[in-house]
Amino acid sequence: MARAGLTADRLTEAAAELADEVGFDNVTVSALARRFGVKDASLYSHVRNAHDLRVRTSALALRELADRATAALAGRSGKDALVAFADAYRAYATSHPGRYAAAQLPLDPDSAAAEPARRHAELTRALLRGYALPEPAETDAVRLLHSTLHGYVSLERGGGFGHQSRSADASWAAALDALDAVLRHWP
Repeated sequence: MARAGLTADRLTEAAAELADEVGFDNVTVSALARRFGVKDASLYSHVRNAHDLRVRTSALALRELADRATAALAGRSGKDALVAFADAYRAYATSHPGRYAAAQLPLDPDSAAAEPARRHAELTRALLRGYALPEPAETDAVRLLHSTLHGYVSLERGGGFGHQSRSADASWAAALDALDAVLRHWP
């Protein structure tokens, strides 16, 4: 019988919280069981295994990130949309580092868990519609945007900009200006 109060959703949310506290790589079924004061076996009626828990956490993070991107994009286009989208992305990575790491987990594209990733990709394409890029340029721009944002927040979170006198915020704004220029004048 399942322990009262434990559900797959509650475990997933707790795993996401744990990821933000100790890092996504340190989220295990055992660590989660300790958090709830139960034996590991108690969790297996709600999650199949550690991989299932990681996939659920990734899907939760991608949903949250897509929700923030949706709110940021509302009523905006062009550079305003780009900046709002990028700022939402960066803020999420900063405030939820473990969840952000979970959002980078490769997911089976045919699984239901991949739906939030598809939604996030569609939001990126919606942002890019303001730049009127034809295919395959739009796909290239999606990849450029994700690479730039992910690279920047990863370096920033890892302390990669601490040795410079220019603030990371100023460089972020300059990077977004450069992205906007590239997107407006796609080669």
